[in-house]
Amino acid sequence: MRKTSKAAKKRLLVLHGPNLNLLGSREPKVYGRETLPAINRRLIAAGRAAGAEVLCFQSNLEGELINRIQQAQREGVGFIVLNPAAYTHTSVALRDALAGVAIPFVEVHLSNVHAREPFRHRSYFSDLAVGTVCGLGSRGYDFALQFGLDYARKAGR
Repeated sequence: MRKTSKAAKKRLLVLHGPNLNLLGSREPKVYGRETLPAINRRLIAAGRAAGAEVLCFQSNLEGELINRIQQAQREGVGFIVLNPAAYTHTSVALRDALAGVAIPFVEVHLSNVHAREPFRHRSYFSDLAVGTVCGLGSRGYDFALQFGLDYARKAGR
């Protein structure tokens, strides 16, 4: 196991919720044609260029996302970029996990959830998040990651 000190390298976690593994083929008019592996590669490279380690994780299972959030606390992750996807509107358990670890995060959505069906207008996460990004496609991840890198640097995380 490789050892790095917290001072040596910042760690950020990018969490992708259900169905985001289908990016590139699922409703491309809504979510775009870029695949999740391509987005992850770009975020990891941006983190590396900034001297940070970016960890990416996707799951369709709520419990796996919760476990990954709790693991992030043990790993010394200083910031989370979260796209809860459909769990945005349904998951009190995921919200409680984020509140429990108290790692700052930005909520990201590829589409403009406020211009979609009414049930998508309510988020269980926005009031806990440092900020939200929606409607900017996969570029929203880039903006959230850059903010997270700056935030972690200023907080010494």
